Amino acid sequence: MAKLSIVGFAGSSSRPSRTRNLVEAVADAAARRSGAAVSIFDLTEIHPSLGSTLDPRRAPADLEQLIATITAADALIVGSPVYKGTYTGLFKHLFDLIEPKALKDKPVVLTATGGSERHALVVDHGLRPLFAFFSADIIATGLYATEPDFVEHQPHSPALLARIERCAEELNWRFGSKRLAANEPLKQIA
Repeated sequence: MAKLSIVGFAGSSSRPSRTRNLVEAVADAAARRSGAAVSIFDLTEIHPSLGSTLDPRRAPADLEQLIATITAADALIVGSPVYKGTYTGLFKHLFDLIEPKALKDKPVVLTATGGSERHALVVDHGLRPLFAFFSADIIATGLYATEPDFVEHQPHSPALLARIERCAEELNWRFGSKRLAANEPLKQIA
């Protein structure tokens, strides 16, 4: 049985990053349940390549590899900081370079971080339509967090930690369905 893979991508270009740490927290919680391998990426790793690429057929090797990794993943966990009411432009640009059918039926967890609660609808009004375009299997529970939900850039509030666990559990259900469809045994979770 091949090991499942979870790829996280944060549309953040700073470190430390609350957004990246939120994506990592969800991925780690999901991996604990499923035994999946986790890879996390953000804009700092591909910024120059991404910003100068308009045609995916002419993408530099690092960007081409990231797109291949995203499209080959068994599940995605994506996140973006909120700027002026929506996800970052380079976050969107990355997904503009991905073939529309490449994410069909792929489970996706949506996350976002922002400066205030007034941006909380970005998950449902920004990210959800983007991944619905790809016909991705969007996990029902989305995550939005603000600065008070973090301590030293790490998820900390009990409400946020509970929602992280909820997202991980929902993703694990998707993995269970995938394994059952492939007639693979489910991993027992203690």
